[in-house]
Amino acid sequence: MASSSLLVTIFLCISVFFFSSVNANEVTVGGKSGDWKIPPSSSFSFNEWAQKARFKVGDFIVFKYEAGKDSVLQVTREAYEKCNTTSPKASYTDGNTKVKLDQAGPVYFVSGTEGHCQKGQKLRLVVITPRNSAFSPGPSPSEFDGPAVAPTSGAAKLAGGFSVVFGLVLGLWAFFF
Repeated sequence: MASSSLLVTIFLCISVFFFSSVNANEVTVGGKSGDWKIPPSSSFSFNEWAQKARFKVGDFIVFKYEAGKDSVLQVTREAYEKCNTTSPKASYTDGNTKVKLDQAGPVYFVSGTEGHCQKGQKLRLVVITPRNSAFSPGPSPSEFDGPAVAPTSGAAKLAGGFSVVFGLVLGLWAFFF
């Protein structure tokens, strides 16, 4: 009996890991055919594109560009506003950069190539906390400096999260009784 309870518990722990990672998305900057480059016209803005998307903690943002000719810098708000590339939080040069969004709140990126940021090659996005996450508090409204991003409908995710928690509780109950 104890070994079957242990198997149930192990299965449920694996399920928790699987269901937690399934909700992450990979989003390519600029959309399906998007490239990280100077916008082709003044009517295109990476920020306008980002406002139409929803980014949540655990998602990945993907930048596609020509390695060696451009780069991606994750910067502070002030550096973003001034197109300052001297002290980035992180720097990427591989041409296919995948950045995990691991905190709720605004995130800022600029091109590392001189003059590109001033020509519109910069991105501000807002990362939200998924509704079914009890462990990641969202930022206070004062931390957001742009338009609010509406949270995703959490009904299906909430049901999935409830199922995982219920299964974990059931597995622990079976293990101890």
